[in-house]
Parts: sequence; C-alpha cells; structure tokens
Amino acid sequence: MATGDVETYHEDDQWKNRRQGTERAFSTHGTKEEAVEAGRAAAQRDGVEHLIKNLDGTIAEKNSYGNDPRDIPG
Repeated sequence: MATGDVETYHEDDQWKNRRQGTERAFSTHGTKEEAVEAGRAAAQRDGVEHLIKNLDGTIAEKNSYGNDPRDIPG
C-alpha cells in the first residue's frame, strides 16, 4: 500500500494526481472529472485522504477514506 494522501490538482493544462510529499504525478487526465475519479479510487484503495484542488490551487473538497483518529462527537 502506498503512503501519503492523494492530491488532485491542475498543472501544465492537465489535471493530475500525486501523493502528497512527492513532486511527480502518478496519473494525468484531460478533465478534472477523470482526475477526481482516479484520485478517489487511489485514496479509497489505500485508505488515505483525497484533496481536490481548484484551478487556482485552493482546496475545493477534502474526503477521508481511512481511519479517522479524531474523536469528534456528532
């Protein structure tokens, strides 16, 4: 199992996925939807978080597919 959360981001006119803490993308896609789908599948498979960024680099969405150690009521 790979380590590091999955980040979906836009670079060089393409949507990409990479593990946080790395510089190289593990997948490249023509649309954001395709990249999000591939990033979600990788995050679910590895039980990590998936961060989806907008064109400007701000975080649009964040999903957790792993064990959430926080004990938050509600």
